Amino acid sequence: MTDPASVGTVLAAVRRRLADAAIDHAGLEARLMLADILGCDMAVIVGHPERPMTKSQMAALDANVCRRRRGEPLAYILGSREFWSLTLAVNEHTLVPRPDSETLVEMALSRLGDRPGLRLLDLGTGSGCLLLALLTELPTAWGLGVDIAPDALDAARSNARRLGLDARATFARGDWAEALTGRFDLIVTNPPYVSDAEWAALEVGVRDFEPALALRAGADGLAAYRQIIPRLPDLLAPGGLAFAEIGGASAGALPSLISQTGLEVVEIGHDLGGRTRCVAISATKAEACKKFLGNQVVPV
Repeated sequence: MTDPASVGTVLAAVRRRLADAAIDHAGLEARLMLADILGCDMAVIVGHPERPMTKSQMAALDANVCRRRRGEPLAYILGSREFWSLTLAVNEHTLVPRPDSETLVEMALSRLGDRPGLRLLDLGTGSGCLLLALLTELPTAWGLGVDIAPDALDAARSNARRLGLDARATFARGDWAEALTGRFDLIVTNPPYVSDAEWAALEVGVRDFEPALALRAGADGLAAYRQIIPRLPDLLAPGGLAFAEIGGASAGALPSLISQTGLEVVEIGHDLGGRTRCVAISATKAEACKKFLGNQVVPV
């Protein structure tokens, strides 16, 4: 792919190279990569196959095809991914937003509705996908996104600016909920939940390219939850709810961990594939327990 050629010829060659590397949807990915290099809509690629390409465009495309054939996610190559109909910037320090995570957004919106002035907290915000999707649907809400990775926060801030949400979205560096104060009506989190055994079996594109810090969660996949769950009673406002993404081996064990903290699982959500994907958590029982104990006379 060194000599100038027409878009149609190059598209066919790229599609073959991706298919030879066993990449699903090779035709679609080829069109997306070509449109990215040419800075045009995919309709132009399909409608004008005779359009010539320059040597520099061919070289840039060839480099991207090589990256993709090695397993690097297409989102990192293009620098963006769509989530909740929003185009979000991503980088190697953020997870690639996935449609399955939209289950959490849907469940949160169905539970809370658009109550005025909601205060949102997103723990492990990454690209900001969960927080920004919710803010687009909740026009009077305000949100805080927390992440430990500075480069992830840069992506989240950039996304908020581009979407016109930066007046209602604030981002801060932190280790989960450590040192946070205040109360929130809605807390969302998609923490690491891949166990050590599951890590070894992950597909190359995830294991070798997406940030391990945002994926790996110890022997049983619950390490991050053990930091987050105990802090929820102090962070949830009265009547507030938390929504946590779950998956894999940790999915079955998380409800027990939640109940041990005095919290209550009020709903379990499933993605389009029927897999358990998120839980809705209420602090009602924990608050009731605190009030009860606070009224007791403890003998000394």
